[in-house]
Amino acid sequence: MSEQARLAVGDDAPAFTLTSDTGEEVSLASLTGAGNKVIVYFYPAAMTPGCTKQACDFTESIDSLQAAGYTVVGISKDAPAKLAKFRERDGLTITLLSDTGLDVHKAFGAFGERKLYGKIVEGVIRSTFVVGADGRIEIAQYNVKATGHVAKLRRDLGLAA
Repeated sequence: MSEQARLAVGDDAPAFTLTSDTGEEVSLASLTGAGNKVIVYFYPAAMTPGCTKQACDFTESIDSLQAAGYTVVGISKDAPAKLAKFRERDGLTITLLSDTGLDVHKAFGAFGERKLYGKIVEGVIRSTFVVGADGRIEIAQYNVKATGHVAKLRRDLGLAA
């Protein structure tokens, strides 16, 4: 198993274009091109308890995040059809993107060795990044917890709870 390089504040965010749960092609450049900052978060699997909690927390915060100039995209290895079911089942309003080949996960360092129940395994590393309008990483957080993460991120961004 290999350790993926991790991104740090100031690094250029890896460019990507992925398919959304609606079948639309979404690129990082199209999201930052409008002068928006983008919150890119990676999660292991749609419709699992922790990932559902995290996606619902982002959905609950989306209006205030958008008002502060942030777009939110969640990326997993799930196929677009599963992501569409996830959106519908949980009433999600954030953009969900499919990275079945894990190329974008690896480019962001969000796939590699991690601990699971005390064992070292290779898999998705729950991670969150804030990408500035200039395409640079402003926040890079690895091994985040699903529960309470959005509230912590809001504090890190200086947004009221």
